[in-house]
Order: sequence, then C-alpha cells, then structure tokens
Amino acid sequence: MDDAPSTRKLADELTSAGHRVWFDEWEIQLGDSIVERINSGLEGTSYLVLCYSADGVTSPWISREWMSALHRQLEGHGVRILPVKFGGTAPAILADIKYADLAADWDLGVSQLLRAIR
Repeated sequence: MDDAPSTRKLADELTSAGHRVWFDEWEIQLGDSIVERINSGLEGTSYLVLCYSADGVTSPWISREWMSALHRQLEGHGVRILPVKFGGTAPAILADIKYADLAADWDLGVSQLLRAIR
C-alpha cells in the first residue's frame, strides 16, 4: 500500500487547521542530505505524527524517525508521539499508545489528532 496520498492529505488538513507541519515532500529538496533534513526537522518538534500501515511502519526511514522521537521523549525532551493508523499494527514498543484510526473513520481520526495537538 502506498501511504503517500493519505499522508499528504493529512499534512494538508493539519496545515489548514493552522499547524506548522514538517513533511518530507515539502522540506527535502533535490540535492539535500535526507538524513540532515530529517534530523533538523525532528530537533525542534513537539509532536511526531507517526503514520503507519501494514507496510509503512517497517520502512527504515519511518523506523528511524519514530525511534529518534521515542529516544528524545524518554530523555525528557517533551516530544510526544501521536500514532495515526492507515492500516496494519503499530510496533510492539508503541502498542500501549492510543492511536487515531484513520482507516476506520478519517474524519473522527483527524478530529482526535487535532485535539491531541495543543
């Protein structure tokens, strides 16, 4: 499953709701260091919206992003992981975190996510 259209739609909705969104398609340009751009994007974030599906959550880039955010969270940096389900299951280490189920009900899931982002 290609999560890009759903992720893009969610990023657009969060932006329309007035939130500043760091989204790789918008922030990483041709010739940029992917690792450097992702690292700088994660440094100042208060929330990491982790979009996952049966295929996407095991991707090396996505895994590095949420693992980095989890590490920062455990060290007291104040980042909060907000899982968003497009399908599949969350990694076992994140299984106890309530998620927004956009696969079941997109509008309800987005509403829950917007309430979680203060």
